[in-house]
Amino acid sequence: MTNMTDTMNRAKVTNSWRAGLQRGGIELRHLLRNGKEMTGHLANVVVALLVAAYLGDDVPGTRTPMTHLVLAGFAAYMLFQVGLINLPQILVTEREEGALLRLRATPGGIPAYVVAKCLLMVVLAVGTLALLLTAGALLVDGPLPQGPGGWLTLLWVTTLGLLAVLPLGAAIGAVLPNPREALALIMLPTMGLLITSGAVFPITALPVPVQQVAAVFPLKWMAQGLRSALLPDSARAAEVAGSWELPMVALVLTAWAVLGFLLAVPLLRRAARRESGSRLTARHRKAAQSGALAA
Repeated sequence: MTNMTDTMNRAKVTNSWRAGLQRGGIELRHLLRNGKEMTGHLANVVVALLVAAYLGDDVPGTRTPMTHLVLAGFAAYMLFQVGLINLPQILVTEREEGALLRLRATPGGIPAYVVAKCLLMVVLAVGTLALLLTAGALLVDGPLPQGPGGWLTLLWVTTLGLLAVLPLGAAIGAVLPNPREALALIMLPTMGLLITSGAVFPITALPVPVQQVAAVFPLKWMAQGLRSALLPDSARAAEVAGSWELPMVALVLTAWAVLGFLLAVPLLRRAARRESGSRLTARHRKAAQSGALAA
């Protein structure tokens, strides 16, 4: 009996993964065909390149160009943005459109849905990162990893960074009230972290209390890990500890990944259980009335 139960559970997990990967592939094709949405993601790369192009000084205390530090920071922020801005917005919008309600009637619906969204976001994040680094190297003499060690560090920091922010973004998307308020609720904190996490200028230039607060969140460590992959060792002089602290980077990002996974699926299941036809209709009616009043 136990063996049969284990077999059934494994089959459910396998089916959820298969369904999630298939759904993710379909959504990825839709994204690539959506010119408006793709333009928005490309605009982020253009803004990063324009900012980097106008910086001519070196990082204080080093011979590393500020352009390199800023591009490494923007690379980290784009990964962070995909997980904690784009994904929550998608989830709350689809919830308002009734996606979670439909998942209640689909076997393995929530796990497959999470797999699909994570696949979509991973491809988007990695594609954006690759475009930024390639365009930066070609257009503004931006940094690229030096040697196998640099590429390996870029790989594991990117992987752990996405594992840290994607489940957390899914959890946030499950509790946000509606698409109209979602952007306002998540944009201000993420922009604050961009400024305070050492992504756009040396973190040592910030007050110590700000550095300590930033160290709690994953963006600071994602940016520091990517700097270690992209910048020369001499740039460590601009770090708080005078080193890249890669073990701490791995520890903090892993902790956020575990927290996100513990929160994401239960919160999405709770959101799906709370969905009903009457709730969906009421939200649509309220949105229509708000639109009419705004007009």
